[in-house]
Amino acid sequence: MLLERLGSKVDVDLAIRNTRDKVLVLRFGRSDDVGCMEQDRVLEKAKELLRRMAEIYTVDVEDVPVYTAYFDITLIPATIFFYNGRHMKVDYGTPDHTKWIGAFVDKQDCIDLVETILRGAKKDKFIVDSPIDRSRVPHYTLIYKDI
Repeated sequence: MLLERLGSKVDVDLAIRNTRDKVLVLRFGRSDDVGCMEQDRVLEKAKELLRRMAEIYTVDVEDVPVYTAYFDITLIPATIFFYNGRHMKVDYGTPDHTKWIGAFVDKQDCIDLVETILRGAKKDKFIVDSPIDRSRVPHYTLIYKDI
């Protein structure tokens, strides 16, 4: 099952605005990037199991530079979650709670994370703790320039 691609800022805006009572999963990256291909493979496997809980799309970072800058997407793949138009944050034990960086190890990690986000969002939480074991979370270092 292939993932649908959002090709413009308008498409992303509509997906954020119109996805109701489900988690919106947006994978930002490039279709020819190996890490993005791996993340897409995992998301495709999880999509059918998450059909009642989530809508999943891919977004090419070159197609939506305004969102690439807004979400500070410097590492790809970067997966961002929304619920009823609200950006959901997750404490992964990394410096950045706004997005998942890298590919999930397997579809169960993706499913567990979406379920946790959905449960938290329904309780009006805007940040949830990641259910994924810290050893399975990609680690990276944020580098700040000109501070």
